[in-house]
Amino acid sequence: MADVKKIATRESYGNALAEIGAEYPNMVVLDADLSAATKTGVFKKAFPDRFIDCGIAEGNMMAIAAGMATCGKLVWASTFAMFASGRAYEQVRNSIGYPHLNVKIGATHAGITVGEDGASHQCLEDIALMRVIPGMTVISPADDVETKAAVRAACELDGPVYLRTGRAGVPVINDNPGYKFEIGKGIQLREGGDISIVATGIMVNSALEAAELLAADGIKADVINIHTIKPIDKDILVKTAQKTGRVFTAEEHSVIGGLGAAVTEVLSEECPTKVHRIGVYDVFGESGSAGALLQKYRLDGKGLYEQIKEKM
Repeated sequence: MADVKKIATRESYGNALAEIGAEYPNMVVLDADLSAATKTGVFKKAFPDRFIDCGIAEGNMMAIAAGMATCGKLVWASTFAMFASGRAYEQVRNSIGYPHLNVKIGATHAGITVGEDGASHQCLEDIALMRVIPGMTVISPADDVETKAAVRAACELDGPVYLRTGRAGVPVINDNPGYKFEIGKGIQLREGGDISIVATGIMVNSALEAAELLAADGIKADVINIHTIKPIDKDILVKTAQKTGRVFTAEEHSVIGGLGAAVTEVLSEECPTKVHRIGVYDVFGESGSAGALLQKYRLDGKGLYEQIKEKM
């Protein structure tokens, strides 16, 4: 696996902003003193007159973003997921969500793969917080290709968007000519028939690795990439559930309120199915390397495979 191309989705986010910036002269990017980490510094270098560092004042940054959006600007407000969804929640809800403004929140460093920064920075609650805001679109891309496509799609959408990216490098899995990104549409990456693995973000790669291990045991798995958690693709969820009758969800997020909850909500109403939620089980993270933490919380390919076998 050493030769597999890996790119952090936060890198893809920063590069996409710079690439698209020329197409949207009304685009402005805000950051909260983290442009080197969030990679919005790439946009700053290309368009210095359209970049504002708001300092370590995330709530204020969201209020500024809202104000600029009322003046016709396409605004990206960037910081770590912990601060974008946690520290600035009230401003996101009331100043951006309530008036349904055209603000895009670029939340980087989500999940336990923030690594050595520890529990205080490892946001495992942001999907739950953001998807409950009326009108908020929530996107969690799986790789470089998907992140760049998601940034473009978010720019084309009128309304608030929460885009969740990570710190650690992840394999590029969508570099194929037939790939198409569409907000609200899931993608089937692997045909199976015995079980369904529904994954989001960096867990899509883990799901593909787990499916390979399961295949060696004679278990064929559908692998579904849900990059848009809200609005979620009900059709693809019902289709795979009807085919396999057993669904496993995988996310680098708490099992409470995230992808697993969203999938369960859909299937309980549309196609009652046994759903097993796999993620972080109602605990805080801890300090460690990204790889070591994925292993400890059993969210790498091997750990996901083992959890699926246990639950079966």
